[in-house]
Amino acid sequence: MQEIKCQVINSKRIHAFKSKEEFLGYINNQNRILIALNAEKLIKNDEELNAIINENIGYPDGVGAVLALKRKGIQSIKIAGAEFWLDIIENFIKSKSFYLIGASEEVIQKTIKKLKKDYRNINIVGFRNGYLKPGDDKILLNEFHKKKPDVIFIAMGSPKQEFLMRDFLKKYNALYMGLGGSFDVYSGVKKRAPKIFINLGLEWLYRLLKEPTRFSRQTSLVKFFLKILFDKKY
Repeated sequence: MQEIKCQVINSKRIHAFKSKEEFLGYINNQNRILIALNAEKLIKNDEELNAIINENIGYPDGVGAVLALKRKGIQSIKIAGAEFWLDIIENFIKSKSFYLIGASEEVIQKTIKKLKKDYRNINIVGFRNGYLKPGDDKILLNEFHKKKPDVIFIAMGSPKQEFLMRDFLKKYNALYMGLGGSFDVYSGVKKRAPKIFINLGLEWLYRLLKEPTRFSRQTSLVKFFLKILFDKKY
């Protein structure tokens, strides 16, 4: 396995990648969880979530995480999970099988239909929506053992998806990736920020403009940037 630089930011270990290709090479044949780290997640102090991050692969999905690494003398690109899960599919389409969990029934159906259109040779061994009832986790584990997916994408929001992936990984080995609202975007139900916002590192601003109710959550960005600028212990 290739050696990748890591740095601890607010008790969370971040892996630094110079390119998507480097990231793809690193995760090949890994049975771990890929966890997107942005300013909002980095500022949180949740020991249970921190333990999951530090035992797995946290990666910089946000300009805040990239700046925090740079301040520590480590160069890394921003890797948007909303795009990278598709890079995983494209890169491993000939060698790996996939299972998808998350979003509403309408969204997951649209997502599967679009994936089969965009990636004609994709091997999707199973899927279901993200509204799990008590006992559904056991049903899913039985499905995993029966159908043996290599990669499992779970789009249920954080930290719910991280806790679920942790529990699954204890009983079924695979590469897991949490995707938040990525199925909604991919299926066309929701729009991602325009390229100009993404390129300027202002995707958070676009989301705030579209959903003003997110304002209280975005205060974490201010706190985070103040921390990385002025707190040398951070």
